[in-house]
Amino acid sequence: MAAITLLEAIRQGLWEEMERDKDVFLLGEDIGVYGGAFKVTEGFIDKFGAERVIDTPISETAIVGAACGAAMMGMRPVAEMQFIDFISCCFDMLTNYAAKSRYRQGIGIPIVVRGPSGGGVHAGPFHSQNVESFFLNTPGLKMVEPSTPYDAKGLIKAAIRDDDPVLFFEHKLLYRNPKIKQEVPADDYIVPIGKAAVRREGKDLSVITYGAMVYTALDAAERLQQEGIDVEVIDLRTLQPFDREAVSETVKKTSKVIILHEATKTGGMAGELTAVINEEVFEYLDGPVTRVTSIDTPVPYAPPLEEFFLPQVDDLLKAARSLAAY
Repeated sequence: MAAITLLEAIRQGLWEEMERDKDVFLLGEDIGVYGGAFKVTEGFIDKFGAERVIDTPISETAIVGAACGAAMMGMRPVAEMQFIDFISCCFDMLTNYAAKSRYRQGIGIPIVVRGPSGGGVHAGPFHSQNVESFFLNTPGLKMVEPSTPYDAKGLIKAAIRDDDPVLFFEHKLLYRNPKIKQEVPADDYIVPIGKAAVRREGKDLSVITYGAMVYTALDAAERLQQEGIDVEVIDLRTLQPFDREAVSETVKKTSKVIILHEATKTGGMAGELTAVINEEVFEYLDGPVTRVTSIDTPVPYAPPLEEFFLPQVDDLLKAARSLAAY
């Protein structure tokens, strides 16, 4: 097995699912002839043809609307947002149609809406967002964000096979990061939606996170180990439904928890996780649940401002030292 990037893992997962199931097709802006803005679908149109790799107009609402209609007719569309920020254009189609279809009429909408998310690449406020909290309050939508190539391939395959809508977030900072290359099996496999992973065992303090922040947490954990603070790192992988059992188990184990995410603080994943921890395992806590997130502003364009905006290793170190001493 050769070590591959996260981007290549997604490519492989899409390719294999299209070979496995003729009902799987792709649609999005510039995904065919051009191969996608990040080249995730490069070469797909040559293999599968223009009927299964469809270049669309610049209309996210039309892309997701067409995907929903095709899904209701038995197809399994994978819709690409060129940048995940523009998923806001199809908010109504996702929240009022796709997410409610099974509840309303007993018909699943097996679509995947995927695209690059996250900051750190100086792309400004319209190409750097993390949009998970927009959809966290919508029953019927699943949300996934892998941090490793192995998970990226296994989760995209699981998402395509799911009988309900899945939003698949791909942190663009991880796409071609050589440091996270990983050997991925050639055999067919999936990573189950809804299951977290323990990325680092620890006994003193837990960091619950996902996406690119997994590596921020791991870097901080290595430095804290030298100070005698043993940190456990939990990678949620699936944001909705998140793995409540894994969250509860790490709280019971360490009794001190930091929730780390790149999205802004107010109304974010961290608030919901904190509420669940308080409701289900409060008696195990030896300190307040602590949030380390971006600040409540749009994502800045200027590199120094973006660095200030995003959670850094030093921000996590400061929070961890304070919580460990609580």
